[in-house]
Amino acid sequence: MLDEPVSGTAATATTWLLLEQPGPWGPKALTSSHLDPALGRALEAAAKGTGVRIALIRRPGRHADPGTSAVRQVYVAHTVPGNVWLHSATTRDPSRLLGLDFAALGAGDHRSFDAALDGRPHPGSPLALVCTNGKRDRCCALLGRPLAAELAASGVSGTWEVTHLGGHRFSPTVLVLPYGYAYGRAEAHAVKEVLHSIHEGRVVLEGCRGCSAWERPGQAAELAVREAAGEYAAGVLSVVRTEGAAPRWEVTVAHADGRRWRVSVAQGASLPPRPESCGVSVLGSPARMDVVSLRELRTTTALAS
Repeated sequence: MLDEPVSGTAATATTWLLLEQPGPWGPKALTSSHLDPALGRALEAAAKGTGVRIALIRRPGRHADPGTSAVRQVYVAHTVPGNVWLHSATTRDPSRLLGLDFAALGAGDHRSFDAALDGRPHPGSPLALVCTNGKRDRCCALLGRPLAAELAASGVSGTWEVTHLGGHRFSPTVLVLPYGYAYGRAEAHAVKEVLHSIHEGRVVLEGCRGCSAWERPGQAAELAVREAAGEYAAGVLSVVRTEGAAPRWEVTVAHADGRRWRVSVAQGASLPPRPESCGVSVLGSPARMDVVSLRELRTTTALAS
């Protein structure tokens, strides 16, 4: 295995919208699965630029599609600290998702979801979404499907297969909702620890790729602050400012208690060149986010004292 840090590699989305879709998935799941491709294209268009990322989910195991109008599970989760939530609903008609206000969902307002689908806050355990779309990348099927099956067989509630989380070279990859932290090179025992910790309001840093609420420099900066400050509580750190552009950013991370940090993040290339996914012979140098400096800023309270 080539050494490459996973920090700052998570997919970006303030809000995740998940639709259960049985059967096989193609490389572009919304338009190349058994979901009506016209509906898939309409959903993609509706979500564009809103901060909402749509993915298909299915239960671990065999992927037969009976072709009937089965009841489907739908979830929506907002991942921005201070307004983290997970709502759920069921529907026989996925086209009802077109009645959602995607801009509002991306901003953290769940009212259109609740109204269109009779949604409500999702009780119980967090969701563990394991990328298993082998048509997108073979790694996800070879490594992701056994992980999802093992989690489900061991009684981990909230386990689903999901279409695409990015970062195939880190397979198996897992997204945990509602907080939106993604993990790479995941093993079942580690995922169970992550879920147990999230259920108690704590974030596990080992193997963490970042929180989807932030762009990649912010993901790397937030994780670096957590490690430096020994802060593991979920929902207490926010990326409040990102200045600069590739290959260098200055990121300000704020704590709910008023503390702030300035983090310098540089974009580099992962060397030596490596395949960016399974079954691909062409070598690449994926971008990586490296934290080059971190300092805590003096607060007004500290200055006054």
